[in-house]
Formats: sequence, C-alpha cells, structure tokens
Amino acid sequence: MIQLRPAASRGHADHGWLQTWHSFSFADYYDPAEMGWGALRVINEDIVAPGEGFPMHGHRDMEIVTVILDGALEHRDSMGNGTVIRPGEVQRMSAGSGIRHGEFNPDADTPTRLLQLWIMPERSGIPPSYEQVSVPDVSNEWRLLASPDGVGGGVRIQQDARLLRAGLSAGKRLTHVLAPGRLAYVQLIDGALAVNGEALRAGDGARVAEEPVLEFAALEDAGYADFILFDLPA
Repeated sequence: MIQLRPAASRGHADHGWLQTWHSFSFADYYDPAEMGWGALRVINEDIVAPGEGFPMHGHRDMEIVTVILDGALEHRDSMGNGTVIRPGEVQRMSAGSGIRHGEFNPDADTPTRLLQLWIMPERSGIPPSYEQVSVPDVSNEWRLLASPDGVGGGVRIQQDARLLRAGLSAGKRLTHVLAPGRLAYVQLIDGALAVNGEALRAGDGARVAEEPVLEFAALEDAGYADFILFDLPA
C-alpha cells in the first residue's frame, strides 16, 4: 500500500517571518486523519526570514531531527549548547524529561529553508541530550541521517527508526527492503520521484505499508530527486 500525501494538501501557515508547511497535525493545523505514521509524528518544512527565528520554548519526550536545506540555523538550548547548523549537517535534540531551546536564522540577507522531523521515543523521561554531525553529500547513494545506534553515520535517536536521504540523478535507481511489519514514509524535498511506480512531486509525501521492497527512481522531466525515507516501527 502506497498512499500519497500531495504537497498542496499539507497544513500551511504564514507568520510573516516564517512560512511553514505541516505534513501532520501541528500547532494551529489539526486534521484527525493526519496525526503521524507509526513513530513519525511531525514533518515541518520551514522557511525562516533573514535575522528571524523561534524564541526559547520547551519540549518533552520527543526526538527532534533538523535538516538544513538552504542557509543556516543557529541553535541555543538550556543545556548550554550553542551551534550553527548548515547544509550537509544533521542535528538531533532528545527532549526527554524536558529542554528549552531557540532557533534563529543568523544571516541578515538569506532565508533559511529546513525540515524539522519529530520521532516519538521508545520511552519517556530520558535525560535530554544533543548531537550534531556532518553527513557526506554523495549522489545516487543512501545517506544515513539517523538510527538507533548511529552506526554508519548520522545521529543516534531513541527509537527503532532509520532516516535515510538520497539525491538521485535522472535515470538512477535505489532500492530499500522493508522488513515484515515495518512501515515507511517518503518525503520528497525537491525534483520528481517514482516510488514503486507512484509519482511524487516536490513537497509530496507517501505512507507505505506491506511493500516488501521499495524501488525509487528519479523522473526524467525534473532531472533529479532529493528525498528522505523513514523506516519505522508500526
């Protein structure tokens, strides 16, 4: 089963300094049919205006993974971390028993475009923690963004989930074997992609279940596909 989630059907909010699209219910956007998929709870695509950002605010019991697509994002939190995240890096914040953080676009001229991804942890109340790593930018191969053990690159998350990113050139293909009982979700960032023959355009997502093998191909008309695959517990 592959169920498409067209980009235009996502929740959208215009805050002036922030343009944001929600694949699942978030903030003022609520759809009881769109509350997540397996352990995946949030996919937000954000564009933050130059010099603007999110003031300090709190989270609990969530694995929050941030991927910068364009620009940069400055992070500060109640554990004393202060970093700048750029394309080619991935950040993980385990909110656990409670953490406060703020995020800002440090550039005075360039907007920041990012994906923020929330994964529900296996258990609540863990100590909060932070991690940021570089992920090599290679074409036509899987790049591991996050996993339970961090082996093979990416950040370590407190859930039996794997987040993989790929950039495919036109005519190139990748496959992924989905173990019995596992779910998947595909989020297309840019370009055009076929997943087992189902076509996705930029911003589209797709729920996947009971598909033992997934085959991904960049469609010729766009020339490439940049996407994230979530391999999830049911």
